Amino acid sequence: MTQSISLIAVVVRDYDAAIRFYVDTLGFLLIDDTYQPEQDKRWVVVRPKGDGQTSILLAQASNETQEAFIGDQAGGRVFLFLQTDDFWRDYKAYKERGVEFVRPPVKAPYGTVAVFKDLYGNLWDLIEYS
Repeated sequence: MTQSISLIAVVVRDYDAAIRFYVDTLGFLLIDDTYQPEQDKRWVVVRPKGDGQTSILLAQASNETQEAFIGDQAGGRVFLFLQTDDFWRDYKAYKERGVEFVRPPVKAPYGTVAVFKDLYGNLWDLIEYS
């Protein structure tokens, strides 16, 4: 059996603001942005540049319960891990673009890592494995 994770949903407040953050700030690719009239929603998919196949579905909250989880999808823990081939290049670029790092870079036995917030407060690791 062959399986893989193709999409991870991130609940967002606004499609366009989320696209701007992931595409313009983080440098992700916009894979799809299609209106789905039967649900009155958009299907918005972004993915980091590179050879990975896992993408993020930017899912705009459609009720109060979903809105309550915007920015806290993992209960305050790091939620997603963005692997890079050049930590310092991406760290400096993200800082210049206004990304907020909440834990400074550290060299750990497994690689170099720092924690940043997305536009809603979800925590991410930016990591270059050793």
